Amino acid sequence: MAAARLALSVLVLMLAAVTLTEGLRGAGPKRCCFRFNENEVPKDKVVGYIRTSQRCPKPAVLLKTVAGRQLCARPTDAWVKELISYLAAKSVAGETSNL
Repeated sequence: MAAARLALSVLVLMLAAVTLTEGLRGAGPKRCCFRFNENEVPKDKVVGYIRTSQRCPKPAVLLKTVAGRQLCARPTDAWVKELISYLAAKSVAGETSNL
């Protein structure tokens, strides 16, 4: 009987420790991309971008369009790199993104 209580106590303590460590990690990423836009988006249709969290399984860039949509794009695609450079040059120093 004492061995069963000890085993149950150890199990409860282990579950509590796991729950605590998972809780300390914090919330997961707000948005990750699993499918990507393959077509180039015209520069005049994009108003901003953000990079997804490093905790996402695939690196991505979220492009915000003038229509308010968010499109997933691969940061390694040449057209995405060019678009990011264009947006960076277009932004005013000290301005923050509204994404």
